[in-house]
Amino acid sequence: MKKLTCHCGEVEAEINLDGDLQKVLQCNCSICKRRNATMSMVKNEDFKITKGEDKLKLYQFHSKVAKHYFCSDCGIYTHHNPRANPAMTGFNLGCIDEINTFDLKDITVNNGQNHPLDKK
Repeated sequence: MKKLTCHCGEVEAEINLDGDLQKVLQCNCSICKRRNATMSMVKNEDFKITKGEDKLKLYQFHSKVAKHYFCSDCGIYTHHNPRANPAMTGFNLGCIDEINTFDLKDITVNNGQNHPLDKK
């Protein structure tokens, strides 16, 4: 179990991680490019907000399917539900104290600029 916190500590979550991170990624879509977060994913049932749910703000854009959550006090992106797979929760690895994102290797770049659901 890993503990995720925003910068000010108002939002906390527990993440059930079995062993190592399954996938580490960054995305080049318009919002992820700007926030430059390193992320990983778990099934929704393995991610639970334990404090500060009332402090979370939802941000949606474009298709309004993906859900991006930020702390309303400090502004830190904590997690999201991607539109390609809403049954998963992506979370900001920088919000987990014992993970140093600068030490991570093999970071996959997700091509959100050319999202498969946008193809005609």
